[in-house]
Amino acid sequence: MSYDVAAVRARFPALGSGTAHFDGPGGSQTPDVVARAVADTLTAPIANRGSVTAAERFADDVVVGARRAVADLTAGDPRGVVFGRSATQLTYDLARVLSAQWGPDDAVVVTRLDHDANVRPWVQAARRAGATVRWADFDPATGELEPAAVAALVDERTRLVAVTGAANLIGTRPDVPAIAQHAHDAGALVWVDGVHLTAHAAVDVAALGADFFTCSPYKFLGPHLGCLVAAPHLLDPLHPDKLLPSTGAVPERFELGTLPYELLAGTTAAVDFLAGLDGAASGGRRDRLVASMAAVEAHEDRLRERVEEGLRALPGVTLWSRAKHRTPTLLVTVDGRDAADAHRFLAERGVNAPAGSFYAIEASRHLGLGDTGGLRIGLAPYSDDDDVDRLLAGLRAWTG
Repeated sequence: MSYDVAAVRARFPALGSGTAHFDGPGGSQTPDVVARAVADTLTAPIANRGSVTAAERFADDVVVGARRAVADLTAGDPRGVVFGRSATQLTYDLARVLSAQWGPDDAVVVTRLDHDANVRPWVQAARRAGATVRWADFDPATGELEPAAVAALVDERTRLVAVTGAANLIGTRPDVPAIAQHAHDAGALVWVDGVHLTAHAAVDVAALGADFFTCSPYKFLGPHLGCLVAAPHLLDPLHPDKLLPSTGAVPERFELGTLPYELLAGTTAAVDFLAGLDGAASGGRRDRLVASMAAVEAHEDRLRERVEEGLRALPGVTLWSRAKHRTPTLLVTVDGRDAADAHRFLAERGVNAPAGSFYAIEASRHLGLGDTGGLRIGLAPYSDDDDVDRLLAGLRAWTG
């Protein structure tokens, strides 16, 4: 395992501003190769996908290449990779299609740990269908979502269990395979929001037990769009509304209109960049991705431990990210102080750490933080020790 954070940072033009970025959970900074892939695609001869002209073939190659890249990233099937404007949009689209088969005798399970993008689409779809919504709670004292808490809600009526791969507010990584096993034993489908997880760990959708898995390239150094990964045989019986002349093939039937080719090219470039983060890794792209994400995880965990140690030394600080298995994403509050003030204070010192509940509204409320949330500190592959030093110095000045 070889991880050279200085070499990684050199590929991010935005870091030249001198800002220390702890805002990666909301959207990462972008390496030069991704920006170049977007620009090169926009300026190349390109047309709608086809096989006659070079411009048509180039567009087709971009799409096929992006599906393969996302499949390598998630150990999925490229024939089941669907692109959309965002993970939220894709979840809403599929919730409408899946819920068309639900009725009053059916139930869905959602968790209070999740981003609202993996809660509200299912709650609203169930309401329209007359189905029951069952809520799985996590333990606010530990941040853990126990598989038993979900299993207790799953029975023969359950059609779908929606669960996060990693909580974007407090970083908890639940035991998704155990949760999925309970769901599958009852004949339910499993929808995993992998938006936060994919940025911090190697993903294998089959090992997770995910029937449907979403992720967002702009969280893992790529451009702004969303991806859905599913087995083609699960997508095949689903028929969303679409234009009459558009193809009925999977996965294209779920992609409305012309795809943003430049963003797909940027996605492929981001996956290739991730695959190269471990300079010692060899083999195919999937193998290199697994090795590189292990190196990223080790790097980020070391820095997370430094941040946590520094936070524990500050007066009045509560660290809400307590799960045994978690991403390097920390939610912090300080007794009697407004986290939004910390956000502004740090920003004046060139440190970006935002405050809020970050669309994880159910999680924030369940923690007793209302809709306000706290200060979120998120590490990324380009974070380094100097960033951590500046963050802790800023927080010491603010709390002191």
